[in-house]
Amino acid sequence: MTDKIGIQWEGKMLFNVDSIGGSFKIDADSDVGGEGLGPRPKSLMLSSLAGCSGMDVVSLLKKMRAEVDKFEIDVTGELTDVHPKYYHKVHVEYRFYGKDFKKDKIEKSVNLSQDRYCGVSEMFRQFAELTHEIKYIEL
Repeated sequence: MTDKIGIQWEGKMLFNVDSIGGSFKIDADSDVGGEGLGPRPKSLMLSSLAGCSGMDVVSLLKKMRAEVDKFEIDVTGELTDVHPKYYHKVHVEYRFYGKDFKKDKIEKSVNLSQDRYCGVSEMFRQFAELTHEIKYIEL
């Protein structure tokens, strides 16, 4: 299977992205010639990681009959100091909201996503230290 996207330059640092499933804009900060009219390319990498793993976890929790009231993910990436700057440390925080958590199934779903199913996690592991944690918030 091969994926393909296309981008079109719209001036300054603004690009339109034609991606699988839709289109969106990417831009740069004003300090490097952009106008902040869209997400930055590197932050989209973090978003892809969260989205990939989140979809895995939701699907697995449903199959395991361990659904939760609410689920959130934060991803923090630490960039190197020198060019080309890339994420060398990435941390994923999974937050589950509800009561009577089936913690064993939740932990299994997160670990399966991180270690087996999420291809974006695997890509990040090729160049970054990737860590994760799970937090439970009682409602």
